[in-house]
Amino acid sequence: MEAVIAVFALLFLLFVGLGAYAAVKAVGAAKRGVDRTIAQARRTVEDHTLRAKSFAQLGPAGEIAQLRLALRTSMRATQDALQAGAAEDESLKESIGLFERLSAHGHELDGDLKRLETEPDRATLTARLPDLRDRTERITKSADSLRWAVRDRARRFAEDDLGSLSAQIDIEADALRHWARTDTDRHSAPWPEDPAAGGPAASRQHTPGSAPTEESAPQAITPPSPRPAYPWQKKPRPESTA
Repeated sequence: MEAVIAVFALLFLLFVGLGAYAAVKAVGAAKRGVDRTIAQARRTVEDHTLRAKSFAQLGPAGEIAQLRLALRTSMRATQDALQAGAAEDESLKESIGLFERLSAHGHELDGDLKRLETEPDRATLTARLPDLRDRTERITKSADSLRWAVRDRARRFAEDDLGSLSAQIDIEADALRHWARTDTDRHSAPWPEDPAAGGPAASRQHTPGSAPTEESAPQAITPPSPRPAYPWQKKPRPESTA
């Protein structure tokens, strides 16, 4: 009895542990989903704010907003392209490593631009703009180059797969139309000649000296000759007509 109780207690503890583990995993997944949603919403709001500043503000402040917006847009597009391509192409791991190194420089530049947005000294902003513009251009150029290379690679693979698929479909379509070749062979076979048309076969049947065929006209039958009468034979008795 004690063994049965121990087994039930062990099963109960096991179920409780599994339930607690599943609850923790579910809460963690929900928290990550909420954090991801909040971060995405924050980025969207910040992008709209930068876009509004780039149009509303003039001078160095407006140009800094434009630089931040161009940097963030290029880096995010490249990151999305790499993540989408890595799911189907494992050879992009090295490209992802290079982008992570580039992202470190991009985050550093974005932080510098964000701090300069609240800089009241316009002379300082004007003096630092050429360097900031050059760094932004170099980072965005590298990110764009990597992104377009990934897209060109994916498009080339898609074109190769489409060509191979089209060739296989053509072969299968020809195999499904096998009756077309059969009808062509049947129509190309010669038909037997008609003997009544006077062809070679008919001429061979009527050549002189040839053996008579079963279809030739039958010969006349010769009537049998009367049998001779002998004196010892009795005359036939005539039948009565009564």
